[in-house]
Amino acid sequence: MRDFLLTFAQILEKAMEENAKYYETYEENLLQEMLRMCTSLGMLDGELLNSEDIDQKWKEWAPEYIAEALPEVNTYPEFAIACAGYAGMAVAQWWDEDWGRHHGTSYEALHGPRGFDDMDEFIVQNILGLTLDSVDAKQIMNILLCCAQKATTFIQHEHIEAQTIKAFHIFARTVKVMFRIGAALQLKRLGYKFHKVELNRDGRKLLS
Repeated sequence: MRDFLLTFAQILEKAMEENAKYYETYEENLLQEMLRMCTSLGMLDGELLNSEDIDQKWKEWAPEYIAEALPEVNTYPEFAIACAGYAGMAVAQWWDEDWGRHHGTSYEALHGPRGFDDMDEFIVQNILGLTLDSVDAKQIMNILLCCAQKATTFIQHEHIEAQTIKAFHIFARTVKVMFRIGAALQLKRLGYKFHKVELNRDGRKLLS
């Protein structure tokens, strides 16, 4: 019996490792596909502009975002995914403006008058400071819609049964990628560029 339990535990552990690898591969493939698309449209330069501060904010906000977005997936899948991109742009904007003041900002600060339902427009107008009919706003809305459509196609290709644990994890990975892409797009708009950082033997940074 003890040998059986040990074998079962080993099988379970291996299955969990395989699942984790599957989700990581899905996330990386989606990220690279979005990077290629955004680069081909002139919105990025082939690299993911990012910051540990910005990525950490997603870890903080992800449970609240997913709780709000999941109920919208069946009816408005692209909107449920795209809003994570707008959230990423908002955080990148705050990070550039004054992170010391904004690093503790709550997730609710992204909400518009109708809460999650008009988060996209609220972020564009009130955080990015653009009018909805401006060229920049239309460009942002278009690229995030394209990314959301790409993500939706990716999810469909996985042939995942709805309302399953696997479906939840895939959605969580998808909106994480969307958030990071949104942040990268805004950092690019703000003039940031990618610099490769290497460490020499003394642990000092070498930029190239």
